[in-house]
Amino acid sequence: MMDADTCIYELNAIRETIGKIIIGKERAIRLSLTCLLANGHLLIEDVPGVGKTTLAHSLARVLGLEYQRIQFTSDLLPADILGVNVYDRETGSFHFHPGPVFSQLILADEINRATPKTQSALLEAMEEQQVSIEGITHVLPSPFFVIATQNPLEQAGTFPLPESQLDRFILRISLGYPDAESERALLLGQDRRELLKELDPVTSPERIRAMQAQVGHIQCSSALIDYIQQLIQWTRNGQYQQGLSPRAGLALLRSGRAWALLDGRDYVLPEDIQAVLPSLTGHRLVHQNHSVMTAEEQAREIIDSVPIP
Repeated sequence: MMDADTCIYELNAIRETIGKIIIGKERAIRLSLTCLLANGHLLIEDVPGVGKTTLAHSLARVLGLEYQRIQFTSDLLPADILGVNVYDRETGSFHFHPGPVFSQLILADEINRATPKTQSALLEAMEEQQVSIEGITHVLPSPFFVIATQNPLEQAGTFPLPESQLDRFILRISLGYPDAESERALLLGQDRRELLKELDPVTSPERIRAMQAQVGHIQCSSALIDYIQQLIQWTRNGQYQQGLSPRAGLALLRSGRAWALLDGRDYVLPEDIQAVLPSLTGHRLVHQNHSVMTAEEQAREIIDSVPIP
């Protein structure tokens, strides 16, 4: 297991390096790393042009991960993602040609522009870290981190992600427009694509796996487990179309542990759970009356309704 001080030093270096590319979005960067450390997948929902692709590419470069971008379109087929068996005349047998999903960091760009059949091709890969082609199972690389971007559903040519697929994403974030100071720095600074080429890895896949293992050793008290249970239970009071699932509860615990590790602690506080809650509930909970609430407003409603033990 990686030494705790070394782990924290590298995580801080990763955040600082990515922050030079993605200016003024410290929380988004931290949530992205939280998702990776929790061994989950990330959904970014935002309008085009705010840096979603740049964030994914920056993470891949700084983390030293193999990177593939898959542009989702209405005519994309599952085989274009997973790969296909090709017949070899010389040997008289079929050989598997892996698709772009066989990389360590996948950017599924504009995932909701593809048909539901193609969207579902990622399900087994995201959940099991393996794919099955014609009855043969192929194991995916480790670590395996999917970052999917999604356009707002009101935009033309989009197919809403089903609840089963949304639940595969531990966290959902939005980058939003930069503040005036950050945007001025972007306008006056070097081109982001040129800066990306200059990025050197800060860590390695082996060390990332060690950091993910470190998350599992972050202490969580019995009282905090009670608090998480009460938060989950409150969402099942009939106010929402469906409450948080047990899988979402496990994701909340893992995310809280990862957030604590990024803070340099070996124990979880209620504030860690509260910090990640908006990104965990925003894409899972829908009010029965379809009231329009931001993820932050929704999480605040839950937090204010459940006292800390």
